[in-house]
Amino acid sequence: MGSARVEKEVAVPAQGRREALETGAESDGALVIDGVCKSYEGFVLKDVGLELPRGYIMGLIGPNGAGKTTLIKLILNLVRREAGSIRVLGLDNVTHEAEIKSRIGYVPDEPRYHPDITLENLKSATAPFYPSWSEERFQALASEFELSLGKKFKTLSHGTKTRFSLALALSHGAELIVLDEPTSGLDPVFRRRLLDVLAGILQDERFSILYSTHITSDLERTADFVTFLRDGQVVFSRPKDEVIGRWGVVRGGREILDAEARAFFEGVREREHGFEGLTSRVEAARQRFGDRVVIDRASLDDIMVLMGRGER
Repeated sequence: MGSARVEKEVAVPAQGRREALETGAESDGALVIDGVCKSYEGFVLKDVGLELPRGYIMGLIGPNGAGKTTLIKLILNLVRREAGSIRVLGLDNVTHEAEIKSRIGYVPDEPRYHPDITLENLKSATAPFYPSWSEERFQALASEFELSLGKKFKTLSHGTKTRFSLALALSHGAELIVLDEPTSGLDPVFRRRLLDVLAGILQDERFSILYSTHITSDLERTADFVTFLRDGQVVFSRPKDEVIGRWGVVRGGREILDAEARAFFEGVREREHGFEGLTSRVEAARQRFGDRVVIDRASLDDIMVLMGRGER
């Protein structure tokens, strides 16, 4: 069977700001992770490295249990790393924890606040922790997100809880916004509105977004970079257009899927009457299989499913 190759490459910015990075103008990225390790019983996050330049969105994808939430907790210093370094906005995330947290906006997959307190009171309790809090910004977001501030938190749907958490995160001028599955409970209409809000934030190049999600279509619309985690390791961390442009999905009959053919694929999914194989060797696959297969450009969903769940 083909084996998926781990590419330990730091993401390279898109052409628009390549010159700035080469001259050192953006030497302190929004997020720089190098050689980070964390182990639990039955799971190891190993030698993770990635770089998110300022002013960009990075999508963090991978199957359940890949380590995405663990990595986010490490960034926020909610759990302690065992090796490696994490720099957020140019600062070590342990040494400068308080300052960094005042400059980060975080939206978890399951927002948790006191259930019997109104949104207005939760906001009032949160605002003093952030010197750059903007009440005007919060009220504008509350209106845009259709939040009823007099309601108690426990009465809200999952999607509305996420909207409230996002309004808090965006109201204090956070320079790095960390989103852990923020759209999982949102309807498609509001998901589109949310993505438009995030795109608007990036008009100011001081701000950056790390966005963990299973909804890869959102990333195809918004992300500049994609980092793929599997089994606690970074498989790749690259510009999105390069990721999508590099991979192809080969579809054909199972009769051609011998040992030699499998060597072309980083992931394979077999069905009763055929197979799908993910390959970065698109031209070689065309020459090898000819008109016996159909080769399409791989989507992020194809890459995540075939590389994350296919035979490896």
